[in-house]
Amino acid sequence: MKMDLNYIKKLIKILDTSNVAEIEIEEEGTKLKLSKPRPKIAANLAPVNFTPIQNNNPPEQLPVSKATEAEKIEVAKAEILKSENIYEVKSPMVGTFYRAPSPDADSYVSVGSNVTPGSVLCIIEAMKLMNEIESEVSGKIIKILVDNTQPVEYNQPLFLIEKN
Repeated sequence: MKMDLNYIKKLIKILDTSNVAEIEIEEEGTKLKLSKPRPKIAANLAPVNFTPIQNNNPPEQLPVSKATEAEKIEVAKAEILKSENIYEVKSPMVGTFYRAPSPDADSYVSVGSNVTPGSVLCIIEAMKLMNEIESEVSGKIIKILVDNTQPVEYNQPLFLIEKN
């Protein structure tokens, strides 16, 4: 039994936007369990008494922390995506990324490949289910961001497509 990817995407969206922490569904012998981390609750905290301090001096100016290198890269990437006609394909689930339908087969796409909406880009294996990830736009693959057989996280960028 292969669950519909759009159905799973809707369940993930419901989980993300609600206060529900876990969803478990079983259909025709296939079980799907989605959960998100629960917030940690601080327990046994003693009350803190604050005493205001009288200070007539202006507050000291603290140096503004500089953005980390990773933050700079993210900002630059976001600017590139906005300024250019680039579409970022993100993983709809946690799983293992495969560029081809089998180890001895050719990759679905490579850098320079032209795609249209519905073109299969890759497979993500999740819970022994092979989920084909399709393009939602027409364009040319300009970058593949994940290596074959690597684990991917939910919402992790997989491909960059230059839209037509």
